[in-house]
This record gives sequence, C-alpha cells and structure tokens, in this order.
Amino acid sequence: MSQKEFKHKLVILGSGPAGLTAAIYAARAQLAPVVIDGPQPGGQLTITTDVENYPGFANGIMGPILMNEFRDQAVKFGTEFLNVWIDKVDLSQRPFTLYGKESEDSGEVTTIIKADTLIISTGASAKWLGIPGEAPVPEGLGGNGVSACATCDGFFFRERPIVVVGGGDTAMEEALFLTKFASKVTLIHRRNEFRASKIMQERVLNHEKIDVIWNTEVKEIHGAKETGVESIKIFDRETKEERLLPTKGVFIAIGHKPNTDLFKGVLDMDDVGYLITEGKTMRTNVEGVFACGDAQDAYYRQAVTAAGTGCMAAIDAERFLAEHLVEVEKNTATNW
Repeated sequence: MSQKEFKHKLVILGSGPAGLTAAIYAARAQLAPVVIDGPQPGGQLTITTDVENYPGFANGIMGPILMNEFRDQAVKFGTEFLNVWIDKVDLSQRPFTLYGKESEDSGEVTTIIKADTLIISTGASAKWLGIPGEAPVPEGLGGNGVSACATCDGFFFRERPIVVVGGGDTAMEEALFLTKFASKVTLIHRRNEFRASKIMQERVLNHEKIDVIWNTEVKEIHGAKETGVESIKIFDRETKEERLLPTKGVFIAIGHKPNTDLFKGVLDMDDVGYLITEGKTMRTNVEGVFACGDAQDAYYRQAVTAAGTGCMAAIDAERFLAEHLVEVEKNTATNW
C-alpha cells in the first residue's frame, strides 16, 4: 500500500461545529486549513433531527443540514478535507506529525501529515446504555425520542411524560431542566442512592414533577419511526421483575467522554479527559496546539458555544503563525 505525505500550515482535527467554524475563520485568513474528518464527519449534530436553538434559523433546521451548511461554507473559502483515521501523533517538535490510516481497524499507516499548527476539535461522545432501541435512526430511536442532551431537545417534549436515566449531577441537572417542558419526569437509577451532590439530590427529590424509580435498569426502548418513543422495558434489580413503562422520551444522562485519548500524557487534561486551555485563550500546554469544542468544554457542550471556541482557536492559531512566520517558512524550505 502506498503512503502519502502532506505538509500544511494548519490542520484541524475534527469536523463538528467547532472544527468547521475554525476552518471557516482560518480559510478566510488564507491559512489554507485542512480538516481531518475523523470517524463521525459533522460531529454529533449529524445524528440530531430538529435543531431549534442555533441562531439564524427561525424555523429550526435539521442537524445534518446545518452541518452541511457549515461544511459548504468552509469549502467556499478554500478548506480542504481529508478522511483518514488518526491514531498516532507526535507533538514533541514542530512541525507536528500525525499518522493516519484508512480505518480504525486498518493496521497500516497510509498518510503522514505535517502541521505547523494543530487545532483539536475531536468532540466528546455521550455515554450510552447499549440497549435495543437506543441507536440513532434508522436502526433505533436515537434523535427521534432518545437523546443525551436536555438543553438541545427538551423543548420538543412539552406536556409529555419523559424518562431520565442516571444518578449523578448530570442526571439531576437534566431532570430539573426538563421539568420546564414535560408533564412528568421519571428519573430511573440502577442503585438505591444517587451519586450526585447533596444539594442537587434535594432539589430533585423535592420537585413535584419528578418521580424516582430506584434499583432499576432500562433494558429496551420501544417505539416506531412515525411515532417516536412509546415505552421502555425496565428491570427491577430487587424483585427481578420486568415491566413496560409508557413514556414519550428517554434522556440518557450517564455522562460524556471527551475524544482525547490520543493526547494522554502529552496535553494537559482534567480527570475526565477534557483538554485544559490557558486563560481566555484556546492554547494548550504545547506551543502551537489549540483545543476547542466539546473536547475542551466540559460545562456547556452546545453547538453554538463549540462554534464560538472554534472561532477563538482559529484566531489564536492565526496569531501564532504570524508571530512564528519566519520559523514556519524555514521549516517549509528545509523539510519539503
């Protein structure tokens, strides 16, 4: 198999709202950015149906369509895209080196990419239960009644009964937020006590719209493409009994995992894996490497905030390249 090598001023790893916004800004600054798509081009919005909280779309917009608009705008200004699986990086010196393969399972390096600057926008993945009916449409009901983001999708469940699964602070926050819309929120937890902070537990347990089902697991999600979620099968861990619980929505709130394993031991990150940036910038602890979006933001995790940090990362990268222009040109002349 032949091996290809490339050299670029700016490489953006990830093509969700953060990565594509960074690409738009960088391309308009004539940095000729290259975006590496990764395993899910377009990010999590590509498995989302209606998006009603992204500014500029009074009637809402489908998630995949929104991301196509992002991509088309990036292409318009000269962004290039490369669809490879990056499984190794060397950030010990500039230009940085990224090693790519055709797929996750492929064992042979097919692409070597040199980058004067790198923007990491690899996002975060919601943790799922791994049960029937949970997968994204059309295989399951993900995006059609099953969600991992109350802020994104709660509005669609006005005056409907919904279920939240989890026992940590994330689940408490999601359940409380959803009471603004749902007729009733049922919180299901597989243990007999929450892991959440005391104050969040008290707010949930004292809320008139929230019921808690303890020691229970969700085993299946039932419904249809036309009607969305209709019920869930739950299993009582004490009585060993199963039953169906009618509901119109299921929110999985067992946490998120940032897609940053590639940078462990090299870039500073918190205990969960979110990349740490310096002050009000998107700079990481490695000079010339920037992070944005859900790979860096453990708090908001919204498309619009991801796009904002993508803008910031591109501006930071542009300023870095301007300050190191002589060095960059020397690298180009020497190595290529």
